[in-house]
Amino acid sequence: MEAPLWTPSPERVAGANLTAFRRQVADEWGVELADYAALYRWSVDDIDRFWISVWRFAGVVASRQWDEALIDGDKMPGARWFTGARLNFAENLLRRRDDGVAMVFRSETGLRREISFAGLYDQVARIARFLKAEGVGPGDRVAGFMPNLPETAVAMLAATSIGAVWSSCSPDFGIRGVMDRFGQITPKVLFTADGYFYNGKTIDSLERARGILAGLPEIGRVVVVPYVSERPEIGGLRDAVHYADCLGDAPSGGEIAFEQLPFDHPLYIMYSSGTTGAPKCIVHGAGGSLLMHLKEHQLHTDVHPDDRLFFFTTCGWMMWNWLVGGLASGATVMLYDGSPFTPSESVLWDYATEDGITIFGTSAKYIAALEKAGMRPAESHDLSRLRAVLSTGSPLAPASFDFVYAHIKRDVCLSSISGGTDLMGCFALGNPAGAVWRGELQTRALGMAVEAFGDDGRPLPAGEKGELVCTRPFPSMPVEFWADADGAKYRAAYFERFPNVWCHGDYIELTAHGGVIIHGRSDAVLNPGGVRIGTAEIYRQVEKIDAVVEALCVGQEWEGDVRVVLFVRLRDGVDLDDALRGRIKREVRSGATPRHVPAKIVQVADIPRTISGKIVELAVRDVIHGRAVKNTDTLANPEALGLYKNLEPLKT
Repeated sequence: MEAPLWTPSPERVAGANLTAFRRQVADEWGVELADYAALYRWSVDDIDRFWISVWRFAGVVASRQWDEALIDGDKMPGARWFTGARLNFAENLLRRRDDGVAMVFRSETGLRREISFAGLYDQVARIARFLKAEGVGPGDRVAGFMPNLPETAVAMLAATSIGAVWSSCSPDFGIRGVMDRFGQITPKVLFTADGYFYNGKTIDSLERARGILAGLPEIGRVVVVPYVSERPEIGGLRDAVHYADCLGDAPSGGEIAFEQLPFDHPLYIMYSSGTTGAPKCIVHGAGGSLLMHLKEHQLHTDVHPDDRLFFFTTCGWMMWNWLVGGLASGATVMLYDGSPFTPSESVLWDYATEDGITIFGTSAKYIAALEKAGMRPAESHDLSRLRAVLSTGSPLAPASFDFVYAHIKRDVCLSSISGGTDLMGCFALGNPAGAVWRGELQTRALGMAVEAFGDDGRPLPAGEKGELVCTRPFPSMPVEFWADADGAKYRAAYFERFPNVWCHGDYIELTAHGGVIIHGRSDAVLNPGGVRIGTAEIYRQVEKIDAVVEALCVGQEWEGDVRVVLFVRLRDGVDLDDALRGRIKREVRSGATPRHVPAKIVQVADIPRTISGKIVELAVRDVIHGRAVKNTDTLANPEALGLYKNLEPLKT
């Protein structure tokens, strides 16, 4: 009989915040909610009251309360949240000013720093004062071309404290990739580190910063943060100043005059991947981003002020914004910069042990790589404080669920989560009061009316696959797309397929346990013989095989139909022979269906991926069909695309 991999104990891991929230709902609204399923149903049926309760439960700091929680709640886009409210995002993240540890930073070089809540507030006050002196005000853009340093968070908080809009790119982006993003939003001030470390190498950032400045004359000031050297040479860098000089020499940064702004005032500009054209600039509002993160941290992850919250991320991925948002719940935010396998495969688990990480977030690919590398953190590390593991970036394979419970920690809430840049949060994620079932995301997110739709625009029952949609508005919907005056790009991105319904572009099924299974991106779904197949269904089977490091699957147009082509990267010293091909096909046939079995299996030396680690199926599909890939600067390894041109096995 099927059984869950994990069920919560009666102690705190069972979701103390959820329990307290349900009591609050009963007191406020007279609604008795017996369990999580009842809470979820109420949260989407009575969405305005639900989000009011989140606001009150999390203690949102605001100088003025709202007039109406929701106006035009039947419209997407068009719904308006918490009209009349005035608040400041940074003020909510800086509410703690004690000597507790706000941030811990570690790098692959062994460098470790920490900053207290009081120290963080002081640095933010100093940089905010500097930005004001530079003429930065509400609505102006401030950009970061930065590693995952404490100074990156300081710059973001300083900018948003005065009402400016923050946008960031990881420093491993090429000049063209940065220009495609920052060139659209014309920032006034740019923060850049002098360089960064990755996989044992020291990489200079200032040369790329010069290239960026040459193409963006609108940038009036560049702030250089020391990282690879104590005081970098900034000669020849236009309008540059050292970060230390921006802090000033006064004994205190003083009080921050937090700009009080409307709920939907722009906070972040995020970017689509941009591999199929110029990246879309997605504008997120302060109030919606704040409420979404408070809900996800406190109700879905059970974050408390004594938690140490970690996510392996760069500053070009929305999980960085999500991670830093943990400050609003009073948690210690754990930052790491560098390779997760340098100086050894255990570096992140050394961090977890030595600094007492309680919530460990990473990518599905990282967990799979740990397993392939033979890592056994449960045997080598003290993970007694760890109580939750989060995974995102791609679907977490069932075998990876087994690995976590067998070789990381038995008593841990494993939450595979899914959402994205578009919503600054998740559609499906963890439930600390619920069971973990193999291969499933635990639950649909509270306040998010998620369904699987068929082609006819109707909800499908549990067990049937369809489009991930959200049928009711939520506060963290984008405020707008940049330079999209009539909203046409915004509507086309989410609402073109099903009017007044957000269509996200994921191919999913709801489960009998109340969970979700992600079968891949809808635009990458394979369609051989008119049968829709999610690529994740194939990856789950193929990556069980020890010889396969990773795989990428696309549909190739062939003889009036589509055939499934599987590319595999194999372990060093392993070649793709008939025996291995046969084993791959048998695994796919037995674990999925005969229709999933690839018509062609091709060995490649590398799999192209974005800087945030997502494989780019659509770019490979374009290459094998002879179509140009419009933008490769967002790729971590753009040279890998060349491996897929004119492949002989695909000509027959």
